[in-house]
Amino acid sequence: MKILIKKGTLIDPSTNTEKITDVLINNGIVEKIEENINEESDKIIDAKDKWILPGFIDVHVHLRDPGLTHKETIETGALSAAYGGFTTICAMPNTKPATDNVDTVKYIVDKAKEKAVVNVLPIGAITKGQSGEEIADIFGMRKEGICAISEDGKSVLDTKMLKAAMLIAKKLGIPVLSHCEDISLVNGGVVNEGIASATLDLKGISNDSESIIVARDIILAKSTNSRLHICHVSTKESVEIIREAKKRGINVSAEVCPHHFTLTDEFITDYDGNTKMNPPLRSRDDLNALLEGLKDNTIEIIATDHAPHTEEEKSGDYSKVPFGIVGFETAFALGNTELVEKGVLTSMEFVRKLTENPAKLLGIDKGSVSVGKVADLVIADPSVEYKIDVNKFHSKSKNSPFNNRTVKGKILYTIVNGNIVAENN
Repeated sequence: MKILIKKGTLIDPSTNTEKITDVLINNGIVEKIEENINEESDKIIDAKDKWILPGFIDVHVHLRDPGLTHKETIETGALSAAYGGFTTICAMPNTKPATDNVDTVKYIVDKAKEKAVVNVLPIGAITKGQSGEEIADIFGMRKEGICAISEDGKSVLDTKMLKAAMLIAKKLGIPVLSHCEDISLVNGGVVNEGIASATLDLKGISNDSESIIVARDIILAKSTNSRLHICHVSTKESVEIIREAKKRGINVSAEVCPHHFTLTDEFITDYDGNTKMNPPLRSRDDLNALLEGLKDNTIEIIATDHAPHTEEEKSGDYSKVPFGIVGFETAFALGNTELVEKGVLTSMEFVRKLTENPAKLLGIDKGSVSVGKVADLVIADPSVEYKIDVNKFHSKSKNSPFNNRTVKGKILYTIVNGNIVAENN
């Protein structure tokens, strides 16, 4: 199939390109990037006043498959990702059973090939059953296709075991994605220790439950010389620790989720389960620290932590409903609205955190719109304003705190391997 994109503004951080141009895609490959291409094509897209971007890469998602397919499947999660502009997504291992063995990795890889409209890369668990008691078959899972290891949903609290896993990851050339949480300090908390916990009489989660494990894992990363990535950073102290580690040359990277740079715990005024996430929404000081971390590149990646749950699961007693929200179909709009429109990041810097930087973390040949590369790309309108409607999401689940929020920026087309897989025009 031949697709010709006309007169769009190409923003490609990998080549520091920002210019109005045409892009020709032929048989899945970017064939030409020139000012004026006139070739007969199967489809011509008018992209005037629109952005042409590399396909986004999400290093932190939950597809709930296998075992929890009432919340999401590989097929529905991939479709939701496509409508959010993501062309490659990395599936966390806290499935049922956990992604801790060759067979489960093979199941995800095979099902993604058959059902997913985007590229799906599985992440392997660090320990068997995510129990923290015995290291999983990381070597075997890597051969079958995992892109990283993680115990996401919890931390590996056995420091000796985590260090051994980091050494294996270093040998295999893959990163360790760390969910930083000292569960003994969480102690049954459900919201940030602050305004919401006080006004709603809910048990609070302190900042140190995160930052203590961030510090520990960075010490281990230095000791092992492995590649450490800190997931869903939410606290001021974590940003400060990561910033200092980078100054010291430690191989650590970090991500922030759109909900953490958009909302604070002041937003939680009732017992709506869609405001419950882990880490929780933090204070205004924490949010401002995250913005500074994005500005100075202490935090170089934006990830969604897409975590679907059913409406029934998110209803009822706030202390018992599960943590997590969906994120694919709101990420671009929230980032454009809160970061680009407000001058926190330039459009180039914003796009880099969704494309080039995650590609570098994973060591994959993605995140670029260049001649000869596979055509994974997005066309977006940064100027269109609208209200988020969760009922239009393509995810199986609709658990989002952003319903009816006015945002600016919409994904119009998502192209994967040269095929249009999502169109919202």
